[in-house]
Amino acid sequence: MNIGLSGKTVLVTGASGELGRVIVRTCAACGADVAIHYHNNMESAQKLAEEARSIGRKAEIFQADITSADDINSMRDAVRDILGAPQIIINNAVIQYTWKCVLEQGLEDYESQFHSCVMHNVHMVKAFVPDMIKNRYGRVISINTECAMQMLPTQSAYAAAKRGMDGLLRVLAREVGEYNITVNQVAPGWTLSEKYRDAPPDGSADYAANVPLRRMGTAQDIANAAAFLASDLASFITGAYIPVCGGNVMPAI
Repeated sequence: MNIGLSGKTVLVTGASGELGRVIVRTCAACGADVAIHYHNNMESAQKLAEEARSIGRKAEIFQADITSADDINSMRDAVRDILGAPQIIINNAVIQYTWKCVLEQGLEDYESQFHSCVMHNVHMVKAFVPDMIKNRYGRVISINTECAMQMLPTQSAYAAAKRGMDGLLRVLAREVGEYNITVNQVAPGWTLSEKYRDAPPDGSADYAANVPLRRMGTAQDIANAAAFLASDLASFITGAYIPVCGGNVMPAI
């Protein structure tokens, strides 16, 4: 049994980043055409599109600020005109910032996380789900985090925004399920990207020692979960928050 996405178009936000690139490559390898979103890194996005085309997929790049409804609506129109309305959206982009304790974290960081986690998903859903409803088929997949369950010191802005995102997406799953649209979240643990393959960051060994599977995750682990949820193999899964973290957090019944 294979994860097949042939005949589908997948839009990935934050596709020029470390995790986004692997998600795009994985979806393309599963047969999907890919709409590659980027904010600033056009060069990386173009290289990624060339990779997808080299294996016979349609691939185009699209620039947008994911915190802007106008930008996302413009991206929707461009994707629809070039590749057709995507059946699958993977909301992966997030704003990076320096983590500090609550008393020291700047208010602007809480605001940026709210916009890049919650409003990013709101804008994407409002832009792309109406076509899914019309076609009575769709997949909404968003990248959450194990931090939403951990709530450890210095995680406050990130965890608060991701928990807000979780609430939004669970409500959406109930609202659009009748149209054969699933809404799910992949929640990575601390993940080793390509840039850390040869030299893991400080603290990674201690982290891995406390993970039940005794290792850190990779971007490919996360991409595999996203591709599965995008496929028809996951057609009866919706409203799920799925940690991909080696058991470091475990949702309880």
